[in-house]
Amino acid sequence: MDETVRDLGGTAWSADLQTRWSSLAPEERYEAFRALSRAEAEECFCDVSAPEQVTLLLAFPALERRGWMRLLPPDDAADVVQAAPEEEREGLLALLDDSTRKEVAALLAYAEDEAGGLMSPRFARVRPEMTADEAISYVHKQARERVETIYYVYVLDTQQRLVGVVSFRQLFEALGNAKVSHLMETDVVLTSEQMDQEEVGLLFAKHSLLAIPVVDLAGRMKGVVTVDDIVDVVQEEATEDIQKIGGMEALDEPYLDIGLGRMIRKRGGWLAALFVSETLTATAMGYYEHEIARAVVLALFIPLIISSGGNSGSQASTLVIRAMALGEVRLRDWWRILRREVAAGLALGTILGMIGLLRILLWPTRASLYGPYYGLIALTVALSLVGVVLWGTISGSMLPLLLRRIGFDPASASAPFVATLVDVTGLVIYFSVASTVLSGTML
Repeated sequence: MDETVRDLGGTAWSADLQTRWSSLAPEERYEAFRALSRAEAEECFCDVSAPEQVTLLLAFPALERRGWMRLLPPDDAADVVQAAPEEEREGLLALLDDSTRKEVAALLAYAEDEAGGLMSPRFARVRPEMTADEAISYVHKQARERVETIYYVYVLDTQQRLVGVVSFRQLFEALGNAKVSHLMETDVVLTSEQMDQEEVGLLFAKHSLLAIPVVDLAGRMKGVVTVDDIVDVVQEEATEDIQKIGGMEALDEPYLDIGLGRMIRKRGGWLAALFVSETLTATAMGYYEHEIARAVVLALFIPLIISSGGNSGSQASTLVIRAMALGEVRLRDWWRILRREVAAGLALGTILGMIGLLRILLWPTRASLYGPYYGLIALTVALSLVGVVLWGTISGSMLPLLLRRIGFDPASASAPFVATLVDVTGLVIYFSVASTVLSGTML
């Protein structure tokens, strides 16, 4: 056995193994898992991600898979089936008992990123006509049987429609003969089966709930999404957005688990597209070749100008993308965002412009380095910085909104993409300002 695995063997599924788990190769994880006691192994198996559960399951001898698969609640079992290779899915489903298999099959009918695909079909339910004592007894019976988690008790009518929710505190504090219909809250925060997982996450954040019921179009309750499920979703969504903002496709797998070839494909496409876009910068510089030849000193400030515009655009796009993800801004807020970014762009551009102006005017060898018209060059750089930074903030803030409007992921308005766009237009702004300010002198 590998020395790393030997060090882990016999330890509880706690800090040490959890910390080192992600750094282990698949075969090392399997050996470490085998070294755990049954109780520790069950805890480990239920804690790791669905793709990791699939890897472990497929490594088990065929006769052992059934017990581990049946350890999972329906929603987690559905995640495992979805994460498994296509050819293995039927075999994994067959390991479940009949009732659980039906529940999992129903969950698999939903998309992974919908509330229906996240929910657990097992929840505590009571009837409105029950007394508090009857409801407590009935929930106790459900808890011993198949209910996975009990955060709230949901009140359903004879048609399985959700009519209210009652807490354990309310049930235990009430008189034994008090009717559930008099104890329940009827203003229930709920979600539809098709609601996107990102919107579900926002509901949890807004209302600070531990579970949210899922209903169909007729109001019939289908299951509950719990806060532990949505924590994984929030992490997944944030990871995907960050990777897209970095200028690449989302990996959809842990960094160390994804194959090198697949990672290169996900990064290479965007990188090539950005490179081709950047060639427009060379085209723009070729267009202003005459101006550069007459005033070579202008070329010294090209990196300064275009990087400032790209940086300001990247800042704006990152802020707006994150605000959209959190539900802080919507498409209808575009005018407010534009006004704020115009004001911010002018202020930031003025700050950078003043720094650029003073940098040239106060440089000890300014006359020999920049020539006799160094004052006009300083003014050109300062005005160009104001214009480029302003344009960068406008482009960076409006592009995510435009992408959302036409149905694309706003995170695709990545920082590198915005920077590339602003690089090309920044050159046009810079040389247009230079042509105006230096006309009759250097140009």
